[in-house]
Amino acid sequence: MSFEILLRLGLFLGILAVMAGWEARAAARPAALPKRGRWLTNGAVAALDMLVVRLLFPAAAVGAAVDASAQGWGLFNLLPAPGWLAGIVALAVLDLAIWGQHVAFHRVPLLWRLHKVHHADRDVDVSTALRFHPLEAALSMLLKVAVVYALGAPPWSVLAFEALLNGCAMFNHSNVALPARWEARVRRILVTPEMHRIHHSVIRDEHDTNFGFSVSWWDRLSGLYSAEPRGGEAGLRLGLAEHQDAAPGRLMWTLALPFRRTR
Repeated sequence: MSFEILLRLGLFLGILAVMAGWEARAAARPAALPKRGRWLTNGAVAALDMLVVRLLFPAAAVGAAVDASAQGWGLFNLLPAPGWLAGIVALAVLDLAIWGQHVAFHRVPLLWRLHKVHHADRDVDVSTALRFHPLEAALSMLLKVAVVYALGAPPWSVLAFEALLNGCAMFNHSNVALPARWEARVRRILVTPEMHRIHHSVIRDEHDTNFGFSVSWWDRLSGLYSAEPRGGEAGLRLGLAEHQDAAPGRLMWTLALPFRRTR
């Protein structure tokens, strides 16, 4: 097993354990569905995602960066930019690209069918960060690989981006709340759980805001930032308005959701 996979797996399991433990000790919201069934479904979806992505992109984004460097492809392999500067710019561009992808998955009807799988979860917790339809996961990796080749991004920056993206996604999907004195300070830079829960509201004009997975800058700069839900945290309902039953907790229903007829 490569160093990249071992490092990412270690970080993933460590952050997952920390956030799951925090949720168990101090959950911000009561559960709408039984946790065990939801976690089995979300974990199975995540396993399918990893299988599909590895089959389609065996080297993944970091491998694309290594290949771009070896072939001399991409912007930073053509310009005499210092490695540290190329890495920082690549991190920012990759994060912006994933933010833009997220907006597109909400705005383009065909893509929204796939992304609904993520939003159908009625209890947003650390396991929700793993719940993306395999087709969406594959399209996301395709975008990352394309950006990596176009930039000629340094491999270390792509590895750092992947770790940051996964870690921040698990943090901001977690069913926890930061102390009030820290909430406003942290969200000036990072997307917090309280901020991201607004994005999972059943109300469309709320879940079409706060698209960021890591930094909150892109939402603020684009005018797509929401500070709080209109009914406050206590009045916030999560999931999809048309699926407020137990179905989103079932695996086969979840995988078939994009292919169901819309009302």
